Amino acid sequence: MLKKRVIPVLLLQHERMVKGVQFANYRDTGNPSTAVRIYSAQDADELVFLDIQASSDSRRSLIEIVRQAAIECYMPLAAGGGLQSIDEVRELLLAGADKVVVTTAAVTHPKLIAEIAEKFGNQCVVAGIDYRQSEAGPRVWIRCGQEETKLDPIAHAQNLVTQGAGEIFINCIDRDGTMQGYDLGMAERMAAAVSVPVIVCGGAGNFSHLADALRGTSASAVACASLFHFGDNNPIRARSYLRNAGIPMRVLK
Repeated sequence: MLKKRVIPVLLLQHERMVKGVQFANYRDTGNPSTAVRIYSAQDADELVFLDIQASSDSRRSLIEIVRQAAIECYMPLAAGGGLQSIDEVRELLLAGADKVVVTTAAVTHPKLIAEIAEKFGNQCVVAGIDYRQSEAGPRVWIRCGQEETKLDPIAHAQNLVTQGAGEIFINCIDRDGTMQGYDLGMAERMAAAVSVPVIVCGGAGNFSHLADALRGTSASAVACASLFHFGDNNPIRARSYLRNAGIPMRVLK
């Protein structure tokens, strides 16, 4: 049986970590370099860096943060935020990222997914999908939750997998930062609809929320930000809790 993963997410703005609620009202949560060292010591399964500024200047900062992280830790690193070209992807990979997260461009420039998969392999492409509920049902949002599309998240994910995405990273904007639990219904529907691993994000507030997602759905991984930023929680304790709940986790040395 494949091991489940717990993945800390670091949102970056002005070279600092931040966290908001429902993609708004961001507040500073610390130095990313310090967080990398802590998560490395706690042997996190992976780290995800997301640049929410998505500007040319912030991308230089993201590349430097990834470069330093790659020196200091041995866990897989994924990074994204405003990626628009294969050259930008190449820069991040050369800096030490193992994967790139493509969200907005997966809608506005869908051929980029296929280009990355062709040049660097499907395992390198994590397709991000931010969504929220509407009267017509769940809809994909882009540009860090600022622009609504008419896309259904599941149909969008299926198309991205066809294009070459090796993983799907879904984030529920309605639950983001609320710490009230994941959108389990979407997590299960998404995992059943695609043939690649699904990472679920948005809403984790305690370890039982992680267990609900990993035991109650077919999601492969849970991603967390607020859970680790605001409280005495860490990946070691999370994994121990999940193993005790009967969920197959990687065993620490």
